[in-house]
Amino acid sequence: MTDFWLISVPLDKTSLTSVEKLKRTIAKTNLASSCCKFSIPDLKVGVLDSLLSVSDDLSKLDTLTESVIKKTCQCMKEVLESSDKVLENALANGDHSKNQRAALSPLKAYLKSLRVDLMNFMIKFQWDKAKYPTSLPLSSLAEIINKEVSQVEAELKSRSAAYNSVKASLQNLEHKLDGNLQTCSLNDVMRKEDLVVSEYLTTLLVVVARGSYSQWERSYESLSKFVVPRSSRKLYENGEGGVFSVTLFKRAVCEFKAKAQESKFFVRDYSFDLEEQKQREITQLSFHKKEQYVSQTLHTLSEVFFLCCGVLLMRFSLSQGIFVRWLKVNFSEVFVAWIHLKALRVFVESVLRYGLPVNYQALLLQTDRKHSKKLKEELASLFVHLDPTASITDVSCDIPGLCQQEYFSYICFHISTNVLDIS
Repeated sequence: MTDFWLISVPLDKTSLTSVEKLKRTIAKTNLASSCCKFSIPDLKVGVLDSLLSVSDDLSKLDTLTESVIKKTCQCMKEVLESSDKVLENALANGDHSKNQRAALSPLKAYLKSLRVDLMNFMIKFQWDKAKYPTSLPLSSLAEIINKEVSQVEAELKSRSAAYNSVKASLQNLEHKLDGNLQTCSLNDVMRKEDLVVSEYLTTLLVVVARGSYSQWERSYESLSKFVVPRSSRKLYENGEGGVFSVTLFKRAVCEFKAKAQESKFFVRDYSFDLEEQKQREITQLSFHKKEQYVSQTLHTLSEVFFLCCGVLLMRFSLSQGIFVRWLKVNFSEVFVAWIHLKALRVFVESVLRYGLPVNYQALLLQTDRKHSKKLKEELASLFVHLDPTASITDVSCDIPGLCQQEYFSYICFHISTNVLDIS
């Protein structure tokens, strides 16, 4: 899996020589796919105390932003019901990727997925001065990003809850109609003439286990003296058992139900009006889910309902609904904010580590995780002059921003693509 390392070194002669050696080494080996300059504008430094405070705030904000990105991807996977479609829809900038894919064949367009788009964005990164004015203090820039990310997180929680509510309601109704014989839909097998409804008579539907058919045939007329003789008929069955109809006087319904329960026969409530109401609710929720969030493949039960009405309905193809469009836009916004946040952290740590005047160079390395150990050793060797003690890992430190899981002689921040690991 590809990762990015955002490193920073001072612009002294020795470090510049080491950078050139690094580029030559990368060109000859496969330690990294690329090594390019990462452009960070001149920002307002402020005083040392404010830098230390901002460094600590940026570290916490970095964790929050990465978390929101992961949540957005996970939510997109749940809505689209496919990890592959997340790669197609969560882009760093939709317009660029769309134009880029337009000239490609369908296969090549599919292969140039999200990771490629994110790579291009980071490799060609340009600071957005309109959104994050460089004239503002570092604390103000951090506040802009924090407000943006927090707003997306709050709205994501709200929209996700609304989507899950509709989805749960739909699944609940479908489960009832597609469940066992006591709750499943019978609209496709029932006819009006199967039910006798008059001033004095009514028809009940009774669920009988498969091994109890003979017992039912022998005993149903004796469950009440008001049962119409020979009125039982099997209407539907599956591996569980069958649904039988029986006609009796309305005055005997309560007595019949009690005696049937004693014999382990289940009398289920049924009416055409009730079943049609359930189907209307399913249809309404299905369309609401499609219109508000994302088109889903039409459920088989809904198809049966429409076909029974004599309407031939084509299956909906997966398309982008309001929720998916919102996820796409806000994934892009948060990801862009995240990379600006990384740039801010590089600037702040460079000033804290290398001092004033501001004089450093930021590089973006693209590497595979299996080569990370060797690349780390190469970087440690090239920049050991910056801090010979950096060979000691897991160093305890009280200075915000300078403490990471590992301490390097150079500044290094990882931009991991595992934000998309949502399997």
